[in-house]
Amino acid sequence: MLSQEVRDLVKATAPVLKVHGETLTCHFYARMFRHNPELKQVFNQGHQDGGQQQQALAAAVAAYAEHIDDPSVLMPVVTRIVHKHVSLGIRPEHYAIVGKHLLASIREVLGEEAATDELIAAWAAAYGQLADLLIAEEAKLYAESAGKDGGWTGWRGFRVDSKVPESAEITSFYLVPADGGPVPDYLPGQYISLRVYVPQLGIMQPRQYSLSDAPGKGRLRISVKREDGTDNTPAGSVSNVLHANVKEGDVVDLAPPQGEFTLNDKGAAPVVLLSGGVGLTPMVSMLNHLVARDDGRQIRFVHACRDRSVHAMKSHVNDIANSRPNVRKVVYYETVSPDDQQGQDYDYAGRMNLEAIRDVAVLPDADYYLCGPLPFMSAQRQALTSLGVAPERIHAELFGTGGPGA
Repeated sequence: MLSQEVRDLVKATAPVLKVHGETLTCHFYARMFRHNPELKQVFNQGHQDGGQQQQALAAAVAAYAEHIDDPSVLMPVVTRIVHKHVSLGIRPEHYAIVGKHLLASIREVLGEEAATDELIAAWAAAYGQLADLLIAEEAKLYAESAGKDGGWTGWRGFRVDSKVPESAEITSFYLVPADGGPVPDYLPGQYISLRVYVPQLGIMQPRQYSLSDAPGKGRLRISVKREDGTDNTPAGSVSNVLHANVKEGDVVDLAPPQGEFTLNDKGAAPVVLLSGGVGLTPMVSMLNHLVARDDGRQIRFVHACRDRSVHAMKSHVNDIANSRPNVRKVVYYETVSPDDQQGQDYDYAGRMNLEAIRDVAVLPDADYYLCGPLPFMSAQRQALTSLGVAPERIHAELFGTGGPGA
């Protein structure tokens, strides 16, 4: 239990961290990788280069300082962090390394006058409390993963059994254990971490990818979008290695399934699945799971993508919607070509508009699941709440530092 003096000292730094937190976290990561370069293989270097990881950590540190009197309000964020840490193989011994560089960075960035010995001691105690909480929660997930039939912790080799193009950008990888052992069960919506060697970086790199099929099939499937570079963003290093270099029969490293964005499998509430682009991958997992168990509840699959060339798993979803009276699908194409058939390839032109399809997509007492780029997520969440959907009915998975990425 932290003393009131410690809590007051930490809380007093919250305003400074909100303004200068990113400067601190940039310094922290640079310092840590300089002294502990082996940790570059643990962290997503794409997020480092793009600044997303520094921004996410800065926000987390500021939030922890602000809510130091009652950290329980941060538990949803803590839960997400814990799942990601376990998926990356973060262990208790890593916390000492992170803590050393974080405290040193606070002193080096704020300066000796502001970062007094008392403040550094207070932050050391606060960090210790947070580390103990994360370590305890992660230990539960590690034990759960290891205790499952076919479960494991750390990295395990999986062979690429088949590699199937789904669109111009997305390819599915069917993965089976290289050791011949069983595959553990998982929850629809969860992701795995995959690790491959990236030649241009000279190191192994992990990425999280949503599982894109129902559990219980004796293998895992991920469907990966190839991230091409633009004038503002570099190409996705891992996704391009997977698309260009990894072949059928090759072995890649996987960590066990994790993630708190999962289908509510209890009750009879309708399910509305809303996705943008490659965000359809966990939605297909949920859809396939509901179909496999012959679930009779009302299901809506609403998807938006740029055009037909990038529309993944179209035939699969169409077949389900055509054969299941309780399933209806709606597809938006941002750009429609003369060859596109309305009702078969797409249903509406333009960006997803829930107000226009509220009779189909907004159901009483439904659970809503969202996945896609941040602007898409923000727009659909706002649309749902304006249509009267209670916030607790909206469940979201963000691609990026908090969830599956490329």
